[in-house]
Amino acid sequence: MKSTLVVLGALASLGVAQQASLCDQYGYHASSGYYFNNNMWGKNSGSGSGCTYVDYANSNSVGFHVKWQWSGGDNNVKAYPYAGRTLASKRTVASIGSLQSAASWQYSGSNLRANVAYDLFTAADPNHDTSSGDYELMIWLGRLGGIQPIGSNVGSVNVAGRTWELWDGYNGAMHVFSFVAPSQANSFNANIKDFFNYLSSNKGFPANNQYLITAQFGTEPFTGGPATFTVSSFSLNAN
Repeated sequence: MKSTLVVLGALASLGVAQQASLCDQYGYHASSGYYFNNNMWGKNSGSGSGCTYVDYANSNSVGFHVKWQWSGGDNNVKAYPYAGRTLASKRTVASIGSLQSAASWQYSGSNLRANVAYDLFTAADPNHDTSSGDYELMIWLGRLGGIQPIGSNVGSVNVAGRTWELWDGYNGAMHVFSFVAPSQANSFNANIKDFFNYLSSNKGFPANNQYLITAQFGTEPFTGGPATFTVSSFSLNAN
């Protein structure tokens, strides 16, 4: 939390106000090549609310925090508030040289059941609806309260200098791969392309005909709170 307070304190000392407060179900804000969404897509599975606050955004990185409280529907995701990177063009995964990303985050609150995760969708159609895809890649940096990803745990793998649990399953027709950090990774810096490379080499992911259509980082709350999820810095660049 110290690094977050330093960032926010520095902003306050410079007289920089929050860029946006997003409390509507799909409250949206775009700035400096990134976009933010409060994205309470599953709110009807329980009761509660959440708001996303954009603390800063520039071409190098963004910072934001989310305040939420949810109850009921214990095993249902209520929302995925996130920051996403605006893609200059839709490219096949194979044609992307690197997806370098860094994230620093903290969570506070009580009885929390939530994850902290990257979420990336790919599809054979570059104009596919961005709310889903043919494939979904999730990278869980945090898992609070015993929740688990879609599918089943198919073993441990080494990617991007870390060991991960790999989960494999389906959300309807969409094939979902989730890499889950066994212990919380509050500071992360890696080439996300490494995860796609692993899936291409070991799980038959068709990188040559799958376009990257979304690249996002945020949290999926299930229940608990009041909670505060703070991202002091997030960046992602495709080359």
